[in-house]
Amino acid sequence: MKTNSLFAKSIIVGITLCSYTSFVQKSQEITRNEKVIREYYAAYEKKDWHMLELILADGFTFTSPAGDDHINLKLYKERCWPNANNTKRFDLEKIIIDGDDAFVTYNGWTTDGRLFRNTEHFKFKEGKIKENECFFGTGVSFPNNTNTGK
Repeated sequence: MKTNSLFAKSIIVGITLCSYTSFVQKSQEITRNEKVIREYYAAYEKKDWHMLELILADGFTFTSPAGDDHINLKLYKERCWPNANNTKRFDLEKIIIDGDDAFVTYNGWTTDGRLFRNTEHFKFKEGKIKENECFFGTGVSFPNNTNTGK
């Protein structure tokens, strides 16, 4: 009887340790991905392309309703990076991370005070952003948009 009880307790301890280890690993992954997300938006605020490049994975793609369908890094830099010049700041409202997937909803502010609100879906690979898919909200939608929404 004591052997069965000891065996059962050992199994419970083992399961608990495995669960804790998994939780710690997942927690570290979430923390790392959130840090990368914050660096992504900070690069736009600081107008620092090099900062952005450091957190983008090889084969990075970007998609948006503005005609960008899984464009590569070169086209992303040509089409999207100029928005940094008109971006003042981002207020990250919600960050939801599930493993290597994350959703971010934010209010962005242009240098001339206009609001744009978007949600972006990020996919990560080895701690870097592999994909970003942007969904425009109402209003300006992106900083270089010449339509003021009026």
